[in-house]
Amino acid sequence: MDITIHTTVLPHDDPDASVGFYRDILGFEVRTDVGTGTMRWITVGPVDQPGTSILLAPPAADPGVTEDERRTIAEMMAKGTYGWILLATKDLDGTFEKVQANDAEVVQEPTEQPYGVRDCAFRDPAGNMVRIQELR
Repeated sequence: MDITIHTTVLPHDDPDASVGFYRDILGFEVRTDVGTGTMRWITVGPVDQPGTSILLAPPAADPGVTEDERRTIAEMMAKGTYGWILLATKDLDGTFEKVQANDAEVVQEPTEQPYGVRDCAFRDPAGNMVRIQELR
């Protein structure tokens, strides 16, 4: 089999703030932006990796989601426990400084983890956990 990771999905509740974070702070390109208002589906990704994307999507747009589920999703997003992603960079310290300088919510400064990686963590505007691991 020849399977690759093409797209992963993270929720957003403010599409403009999410685009600002992923494009202006992390340096990703915006590949698609479909919809209006808060009902927008936005695809972003690293400029040098055209085959790998993040779809920023309204979290409860599926008509099968109940009102109780919508409330639960909103509560989890507010706590930062709904969505997360693990990214990687060769320059963890430089990346951390840039993201921190842009007022992103810092969850953890660069730290050597007991399981053998060095990483840091932020929250994006929707509360999603964004962990950035150092490539060695």
